[in-house]
Amino acid sequence: MTTEMQEIAITEEKPLLPGQSDPVKDCAEVAARILLDQGQEHSVETPHGVLHVTVHGAGNARRPAILTIHDVGMDSKSCFSTLFKFEEMQEIVKNFTVVHVDAPGQEEGAAIYPVGYQYATMDQISEMLPAVLQYFNFRTIIGVGVGAGAYILSRFTLSNPEAVEGLVLINVDTNARGWMDWAAQKLSNLTSSLSDQILSHLFSQEELSANTELIQTHKERIAKAPNLINVELFWKSYLGRRDLSIERNNTFKCPVMLVVGDQAPYEEAAVECNSKLDPTTTSFLKMADAGGMPQLTQPSKLTEAFKYFIQGMGYMASSCMTRLSRSRTTSLSSSYSMEGSRSRSRTLSQGSQGGQLPPSPSHTMEVSC
Repeated sequence: MTTEMQEIAITEEKPLLPGQSDPVKDCAEVAARILLDQGQEHSVETPHGVLHVTVHGAGNARRPAILTIHDVGMDSKSCFSTLFKFEEMQEIVKNFTVVHVDAPGQEEGAAIYPVGYQYATMDQISEMLPAVLQYFNFRTIIGVGVGAGAYILSRFTLSNPEAVEGLVLINVDTNARGWMDWAAQKLSNLTSSLSDQILSHLFSQEELSANTELIQTHKERIAKAPNLINVELFWKSYLGRRDLSIERNNTFKCPVMLVVGDQAPYEEAAVECNSKLDPTTTSFLKMADAGGMPQLTQPSKLTEAFKYFIQGMGYMASSCMTRLSRSRTTSLSSSYSMEGSRSRSRTLSQGSQGGQLPPSPSHTMEVSC
């Protein structure tokens, strides 16, 4: 009886040399970075329909999530990617869970709504947000909204003050349209295309006249949007918004940072909103040489201001302020008052040395930086 012998090649497992990388581990880390960059996408069921939500970060139960909502004619990517992928913003991103919420039907690849579809009102969209917090088990948030998104977050905060620790409102308009606005919009509907109407909402006339690459990019993106019907429904919903009736005795219970460019179409609305808020918990940042999209054109300045804002709430106290503190000499004065251990009053100084923040008077200062 013949026994056949088979050769078996055995590979010797050798330990990695000092400085030599493990290819398997490297691949896992690359995959993790890609996942963190792209975010995890979710479809969240709410009382008024489904919301598309993208989450970045693993989460920190001791800190609020940063929740964003975009403006009309945009989605979360086009509105916030430039800001949240900015190099100096990464310190914040690493310390907080970032949640980007797309308004109904506005996300990339969204299904087209049928003719006659009853789109959600601004109030109803704000009523969808508690379902998002419950879905991800978020106790509180720091809201960051632009334009229509700022209005939605304002409405949500007034109805759910315990769920919001801070608000950053860019180009906010808390008022309903007046008769003059209504008449102007009727005329615009007859003489302007939908993309032109939305561009006039996003940018000032000076910006539109300059016809920069940013303007051209957004004009082409809106005009060629496959979900243009959905965009129009969101636009009409925003035009039909109600007055938030904000006043000193009916205002936000959390710190607020209002942001607007000095060339933005909603500069007057932001100034009026600032006059109605509690000056001890509000800071107003007016950016020089900035138009309707400071989060895209001035991400460095906005990041630095956001860091100060978060520090004023008691988070990231060891964060190092660099760019604005070195390059600017104007001061950003504001006071934040919070219940509990985070109660404090600070001056946010762009010209301070070593990140020191001396105390400030309890009022809001308008700042150009």
